[in-house]
Amino acid sequence: MRHKIATRHFNRTANQRKALFRSLLVALIEYERIETTITKAKAIRGMAEKMVTLGKRGDLHAKRIAFSDVPCRKTVAKLFSDIAPRFSDRNGGYLRIVRTRRRLKDQAEMAVIEFVDYETASKSSKAAKEKS
Repeated sequence: MRHKIATRHFNRTANQRKALFRSLLVALIEYERIETTITKAKAIRGMAEKMVTLGKRGDLHAKRIAFSDVPCRKTVAKLFSDIAPRFSDRNGGYLRIVRTRRRLKDQAEMAVIEFVDYETASKSSKAAKEKS
């Protein structure tokens, strides 16, 4: 019986689960929008929101904590310089999970997890690219 066990295990060992969450977190920060299963999206939502909160703090200690969870230097730099300043006036709820479809092979429920201001941020970045 699984009484009072709150984490989702995904039928993986602890190391495999940690690697899965890291890769999903890096992809989410890098592309700002990813499609995955609903349970995986719900599992990384808390981690990603904590990363944005660290980015809002912006001090050296916050960067070191972020590096312990996300080992990619470019991703952490993007988090601290691009993503976190966009949410400086927001207290939480940086991510949105939208159910999309069922996967064809195994009928798993899929969802898109994205930052709340994804549309406005992508439009402004396209406009900046067109000007230059």
